[in-house]
Amino acid sequence: MAVAAGANGQTHVRRLGITEPISLGGPTEFDVIKTRELEKYLADVGLYESQEEAVSREEVLGRLDQIVKVWVKNVSRAKGLNDQMVHEANAKIFTFGSYRLGVHGPGADIDTLCVGPRHATRDEDFFGELRRMLSEMPEVKELHPVPDAHVPVMKFKFNGVSIDLLYANLALWVIPEDLDITQDSILQNVDERTVRSLNGCRVTDQILRLVPNIQNFRTTLRCMRFWAKRRGVYSNVAGFLGGINWALLVARICQLYPNALPNMLVARFFKVYTQWRWPNPVLLCEIEEGSLGLQVWDPRRNMKDRYHLMPIITPAYPCMNSSYNVSNSTLHIMTEEFQRGNAICEAMETNEANWDTLFVPYPFFEAYKNYLQIEISAENDDDIRQWKGWVESRLRQLILKIEKHTYSMLQCHPYPGEFSEKSKPFHFSYFMGIQRKQEPQGGERERMFDIRLTVDEFKQSVLSYTEWKQGMHIHVSHVRRKDIPAFVFPGGVRPSRPAKDKVSGHSPVTGAADSKFSGDGDDNRKRKRENDDVANKLSNSRLSASPNATNGGVLAGSSAAASMKVDNAGVNGSEGIKRESVVNQTLPTVINVEISGPPQLLQQPTPSDSRRSTVQEPEKLTIDYVISAPHTADYVPKIDLPTADYQYASQVEEFEGNKEMDAEQSTNISSVASSSSSYVNGDVEELEASELSAPLPDTVIPPAQKKPLIRLSFTSLGKASSNS
Repeated sequence: MAVAAGANGQTHVRRLGITEPISLGGPTEFDVIKTRELEKYLADVGLYESQEEAVSREEVLGRLDQIVKVWVKNVSRAKGLNDQMVHEANAKIFTFGSYRLGVHGPGADIDTLCVGPRHATRDEDFFGELRRMLSEMPEVKELHPVPDAHVPVMKFKFNGVSIDLLYANLALWVIPEDLDITQDSILQNVDERTVRSLNGCRVTDQILRLVPNIQNFRTTLRCMRFWAKRRGVYSNVAGFLGGINWALLVARICQLYPNALPNMLVARFFKVYTQWRWPNPVLLCEIEEGSLGLQVWDPRRNMKDRYHLMPIITPAYPCMNSSYNVSNSTLHIMTEEFQRGNAICEAMETNEANWDTLFVPYPFFEAYKNYLQIEISAENDDDIRQWKGWVESRLRQLILKIEKHTYSMLQCHPYPGEFSEKSKPFHFSYFMGIQRKQEPQGGERERMFDIRLTVDEFKQSVLSYTEWKQGMHIHVSHVRRKDIPAFVFPGGVRPSRPAKDKVSGHSPVTGAADSKFSGDGDDNRKRKRENDDVANKLSNSRLSASPNATNGGVLAGSSAAASMKVDNAGVNGSEGIKRESVVNQTLPTVINVEISGPPQLLQQPTPSDSRRSTVQEPEKLTIDYVISAPHTADYVPKIDLPTADYQYASQVEEFEGNKEMDAEQSTNISSVASSSSSYVNGDVEELEASELSAPLPDTVIPPAQKKPLIRLSFTSLGKASSNS
């Protein structure tokens, strides 16, 4: 919420976001103290770069800007342009992602965009001439162009600083130094890949415009990024959330609590998203259809948009879902982590927990009884780099295939990273925790799941890589917890497991929704009762940190079949919690009632309650309003189909490209949509431009008459559904 002075001296408050704030209250003394503690904690764990490194990054960016200016003049001269055109030829470097947001840490790469004129082409000039220039410079190392990527990129190190360089050639003969890429007009008459390349910068700049206090936003985002990495839920490619997603989620909380300090923003982050009714979308502003005919996120019109489980919508035109990689399994894992974080933040208000408690690393290799190990190898460094990138992009498909072929009875928890063993070069291993979804009491306790055909299908899709070379191999095996290779643990030493009665990690401070231990029969029910009691008496709980897994090596020659027996004790290690399935749960429908406006906003807490940030009943009502109503748009509801086939097919299609469902499927789904219950969508990683792209027309769309903002009422939902 921005404040500006009017002509008559009065103060005008500009609302940020699609709803009124939940609270306008300022910080209490308790918030000030806890925020200082948080800032010190983040500094102590090394999240801030040194002044020397900051200067080095600025020098690299300046040098890179000079290089592209020389490059574009060389290209202009080589193409026969006159001397004046060569003199005026210009290219410009922009930054985006964590560096532009101001939340990067030591050693982080810099996401950069080179904007050039129309005659400097991507394939011939950017990946040709500029690549040649960079390869001849001694300060440039590890140059790796990826021209065929969804968002073409050149990766390299410049004086030790990692750079990801994108390219956008605009429909301009001259690029001005004061170019404003936030204007929609720069998208006119450009190709699809240029739109995708530009979107990263446009989204980053728009986020910074839509938060009320940039410094508080940055501190809160640093905290949430660090928390997500410690808890293993920071990875877009693995199906969790990445940099842009976390930035959008935090920005929405900043809009809802514009005067809060980071301590309160972190607490409210967990409180709001614990209650969030996914697939309600996170929106920082209204979705504008624009004037260029580019496709925006709209489940009323786009069939694939209806299957997004956790839509987090980018604020820059064309607005799109930045988190379509999220699966049923990863959404459930993140929901549990939000619940855990919320319980810990509530405990911190009574000094029964601290920041160390919140940032306890997730003990992944103690959390499950069964794992899948995916091993890959190649013959040299260049081959393994390409092979690794391809396999990582396909791992999400293995999760979707397992969910589909087991009717969502098996749930996968991917580890967001790889492991390697020094003694085996050009080898990497990936791991996924596997567990069976919770059965109703009295249901069958054990069942065999033969996923060998599923794994074979996945391997065949990976081996269809068009750049496959001799020596590129992949092997998938089932590994039990006791057989996890030692190289995944720090120092290559497996830690001793704690006694069962002292197991902790996830659940001791997670509340009722997250307080279920896994096990069989009476033992499982006993653990649940014990854990419920622990959640109510937080001071008796203990969170044990598990050693953080680091890169080690690869298990060779594992021949265990990918056919496994998974019982109800799928999660039984130091986390000690049963992950309760949300795959087949019915999402909450929206009651068709008129909402005239949000409850009265909270005002400044009374001085007598300055020790802690209390949650009053008005705030609870306002949160319910924010997460329950669309406010600016009613979208077609998420379709509740009898099986997971349609959902799986849609997610696979969206990942692989723009494929259309056949007419018969579309007709069937449309009929379901017209009669299904209404679901409403409500509120939001390093900027990964490839994830911010929407399907675009194959040809350039000429400017059309500007369309209005999407503003529909509840009463129009049925009509929109029937026409979809």
